[in-house]
Amino acid sequence: MLLFENNDKVFELYQRGLSFAVGKEFAQKRAGVVSLGKNHGSEQLSRRRELLAVEEKANKDKIIQKHGEKHFLDQVKSNFHRKVSGELTDEFENKESFHRKYLEVDDAIPTLLELLSLKAASINRITPLVAGQGWLADELINLVNKPQYRKRADVKVSDSNLAVSYVGLDNLKLVIPTFVLKHWLPHTTAPYPLMKRKLWNESLSIALTSRALAKQYGVDWYRAFCAGMLSNVGHLAVTRCVINKYNDLHAAELKAAFIDRDKRLHNALLEIDNSPEMLLDQLSTRSFVVAADLIERMQFDRLPITEAIFDLAYCADFNKMSKIAQIVAKAKSYVVFRNLAKEDMITNEEAKLILANAKLTADDISLLKKTDIDHLKLNFT
Repeated sequence: MLLFENNDKVFELYQRGLSFAVGKEFAQKRAGVVSLGKNHGSEQLSRRRELLAVEEKANKDKIIQKHGEKHFLDQVKSNFHRKVSGELTDEFENKESFHRKYLEVDDAIPTLLELLSLKAASINRITPLVAGQGWLADELINLVNKPQYRKRADVKVSDSNLAVSYVGLDNLKLVIPTFVLKHWLPHTTAPYPLMKRKLWNESLSIALTSRALAKQYGVDWYRAFCAGMLSNVGHLAVTRCVINKYNDLHAAELKAAFIDRDKRLHNALLEIDNSPEMLLDQLSTRSFVVAADLIERMQFDRLPITEAIFDLAYCADFNKMSKIAQIVAKAKSYVVFRNLAKEDMITNEEAKLILANAKLTADDISLLKKTDIDHLKLNFT
């Protein structure tokens, strides 16, 4: 997202917020602080970072030197990471293969999302599309059978058509984009076990924030909600790609070393952990471009969000973005700020910087502070 990337300080804050998706401990180590606290300033943060970096390096050196293999291990690690980076570049450049492997989209999904945006949308037109997606039908059936939504405690819904009818059009506009994003989440994010949930929570928060801002600015909230939700599809695809490619190459290198009976190389490869820094770098630099490519392939005609997703990827000037792109940019900036503030990992000066970069006004912030951007609020009559 060029709006972040073109400002080094804002980009560092964006990466700091994004690192929480990888893991809280990684984010804290990367920021060089356990907790900023409310009264800590940038000077204390900088000093703490330096101290932790020196301490971490000393501990690593001590362990490696114990085996007398520091130079060799560094060389093996560097060569392996270079090979992974090269493979990743090839994966991202081969767009047809990339989309097929990491986020293949059934044609019915864009059609369904578009249909919900139309004034002529009806339950009768939606039910066959839902029924054709078994996973989506199951999600809606599970939803209406939750205790808080069941009309009668002794009756369970088992038919997707009935579930769609019961949920209703207004609720479907919220739950279907949400279930679509959920369906596209990586099956596993090991060795980062909490990353899948954090990607999900962040996507929902961005979508709900976009919805709230759209209502305030008199913009179609469904378009903003979909744009906010789908703006994160690049993060999902990049996460899948990096983790899968890293793990596959590591397994292949280990196997080759074992076959060659190269015990020294095999042991060195075992010392290499999956690189959270590499994952963060790929996420922060590639995700928005990948999202733009994926949304373009969905060929939305009646749901005009493609321009907004492209603006997020390629436009560095907030004032030149489309209205929906501006709203999503505000939403993303606010969610980054809020996530960092929850962990006391952003100073007042930094908070002002990231919020001002996306031109969030005092009215925007006041609205969002009293808006629940963590949960869907459905209205069943």
